[in-house]
Amino acid sequence: MAKRRELKKFVKYTSGSVTGFILWEISRAKEEKRPAYDQLLADIIDLHNDIVSRISHTEPGNVKEFYKKLRTDFAKGIDAIFTKTDELADKEQA
Repeated sequence: MAKRRELKKFVKYTSGSVTGFILWEISRAKEEKRPAYDQLLADIIDLHNDIVSRISHTEPGNVKEFYKKLRTDFAKGIDAIFTKTDELADKEQA
């Protein structure tokens, strides 16, 4: 049970950090790009909720593979959000 708690804390910390980064990007973004950033915020919330729900309801059977896939899915989701953020970033402000 303690490992689940630590994993949930890691997911919460990572999601919070990404959310903070997106909010910072929103403050620098032009007005026409803000709806796309809002969608990214919704994506990170959905990813967080999905991963925490999956942690809470571990599938019986091959638990090791379950958590390996969970970590892979979380990493891919975070990478996808950073990729979208990078595409939206205004290169002139960098």
